[in-house]
Amino acid sequence: MFVDINDNRLHVEVLGPDDAPVLIVHHGAPGLGTLAEPKGSFGPLSDTYKVVVFDARGSGQSEGKGPLTHEQWAADVEGLRVWVGAERFIMAGGSYGGFIAMEYAIRHPDRLLGMVLRDTSADNANEAMARANALSSARVELDLDKFHRIMEGRTRDNADLRECWAEILPLYDHVYDPTVVQQKVEATTYRYETHNWAFTQNMPSYDIKDRLGAVTCPTLVTVGRGDWITPVACSDTISTLIPRSRLEVFEESGHSPQIEESKKFQRVVREFLSEALSHTRR
Repeated sequence: MFVDINDNRLHVEVLGPDDAPVLIVHHGAPGLGTLAEPKGSFGPLSDTYKVVVFDARGSGQSEGKGPLTHEQWAADVEGLRVWVGAERFIMAGGSYGGFIAMEYAIRHPDRLLGMVLRDTSADNANEAMARANALSSARVELDLDKFHRIMEGRTRDNADLRECWAEILPLYDHVYDPTVVQQKVEATTYRYETHNWAFTQNMPSYDIKDRLGAVTCPTLVTVGRGDWITPVACSDTISTLIPRSRLEVFEESGHSPQIEESKKFQRVVREFLSEALSHTRR
């Protein structure tokens, strides 16, 4: 369905019973990601939760009215909360979606029952780590011009974004499978203006470390041991700064433990949410 949130049409899907606790999930990779990944990762939890997944402003099938800022994306989450009728809810976000989940938690701490973060960072320090990891990888020989264009938000059009995305995708998984990489390239929806905005306008000043102490809800921080772009050190920083948080490292995953170790991911998230919600009922 399409829903007007903050004067922008969003592509939204709602899974699960109406009377269940609400879980809103924000996908990563602005201009590349869609609701498909969080639907696959958190959709199974719709047996217990009312799961809301959506294409963020400027991604997938949603409209892309500016500004495409963290503030606006967090405001869209708040708009979805109002639309779905949840006084309080659980927030989840992976990769860049984790940036927005944390931004929301800082702005609206009283609205969250819990938060699940996956392979994300509290500042832009991950970019230097990612560059070092990519350049030292023996998996592929990178076209450095394409690598720098996508990392710096200088892609020329959707076709160029596709080429640059195909260049770095082999770095993401714990086990490299060229067939899987090509399938991901084909399945991606490309919105180069959104991607470029995120990495030229938002990322240079992104640093929320000094505000994470304001997050009051129980928080699960998850990360793959082999994550090249938001390494374990980034998640360790988050779990240190958020007061009621814990870190879970997935040893056989790259950037996507929700896919690469899906059974363990489902179990860990379910156990965490059950415990977090049990405290709210006391």
